[in-house]
Amino acid sequence: MPIGTAFHERTFALCQSLNYREWSGYYTVSAYETHHEHEYSAIRNAAALIDVSPLFKYIISGRDATRLVNRVITRDVTALEIGQVIYTPWCDERGKVIDDGTVTRLAEDRYRWTAADPNLRWFSQCAVGMDVSIQDASEEIAALALQGPTTRALLRQVADAEIDGLKYFRMTRGRIAGVPVDISRTGYTGDLGYEIWMPWHEALRVWDALVAAGRAFDIRPVGMLALDVARIEAGLLLIEVDFFSSKKAMTEDQRYTPFEMGLGRLVQLQKAAFVGRAPLVHEKKTGPARQIVGLEIDRLQIEALYDRCELPPQIPSTASRVAVPVYADQSLEQIGKATSTTWSPVLKKMIALGTVGAPHDKTGTRVQVEFTVEAVRHRVDATVVKTPFFNPKRKTA
Repeated sequence: MPIGTAFHERTFALCQSLNYREWSGYYTVSAYETHHEHEYSAIRNAAALIDVSPLFKYIISGRDATRLVNRVITRDVTALEIGQVIYTPWCDERGKVIDDGTVTRLAEDRYRWTAADPNLRWFSQCAVGMDVSIQDASEEIAALALQGPTTRALLRQVADAEIDGLKYFRMTRGRIAGVPVDISRTGYTGDLGYEIWMPWHEALRVWDALVAAGRAFDIRPVGMLALDVARIEAGLLLIEVDFFSSKKAMTEDQRYTPFEMGLGRLVQLQKAAFVGRAPLVHEKKTGPARQIVGLEIDRLQIEALYDRCELPPQIPSTASRVAVPVYADQSLEQIGKATSTTWSPVLKKMIALGTVGAPHDKTGTRVQVEFTVEAVRHRVDATVVKTPFFNPKRKTA
């Protein structure tokens, strides 16, 4: 049975819809109101406050901390400065992705590592023979994502920390309502935003301070439905939807390499040896057999399908996590699947993330995506595009 996070006392009182889901053993709000429209608008136009405490959080410290992190992830952590954050996948011995997350260098020999799935056993296995401490701090560190274009101004007012000089994927330390916090300029929305890390037992003081100061900045608590739309617009992948952990996959097709996930830029083969390097060297030479890509779906064709049934268009406002087939253009050959599909309110487009086999994964390729109307399956045109779909300058400015 799920339990409440450090913020449950506040989020439960605000959740008018009582629409919850389970996330890593915790109650998580799907939508605070009966519809998530206002919450999505907060992400793109104001300030969204999202409880992300269910993330798994590990503290890696000790003489061999850097050696361990570098042995596991595909990126070169030796180049990481103190206060810098990186997003990275990590793989098994066959080069298949186990998980992805962020690594923050807190000190010379101390890191905070976030993950979607529990990874303590894997990290411990990789650390055999090393002088390193691996602490599962998931229940000791609470976390909030503060996302949206007014969040910098809000943090300037409420946080005793250097906000104006905080660069993208960097971290600073400070206090909010007297509570010591780490503030990183990171997030899962593809917009200007921050993530705030704090002691679990003092989390409510931080929430209350942000909400009180945030009223002038149109702050709003936001649930998973709005976040799902935003992360698809940002081209961000979701485990067990767009890809599966190699530790949990039931078929070989569910296992992905970083290259297949479109994360080849994060595989630094020139660095010291890491788990899965050898097969990735080979794949770099041959190229991936498939890739996760962006798809822009022809909205007018969808509307025509409804018109044919004498129905008004019913494009769903919630993101779909149901995989549907992708076909080669004007062909019966299935070449992949669309895994995350949504109507983008900011772009006014139907977009999707999907796995497409080579050579159809090239940008500009025309494909077709299955779309069902009144229990009848149809195919509508789509185009392979680069992600992110939405990438505002304010995110990194």
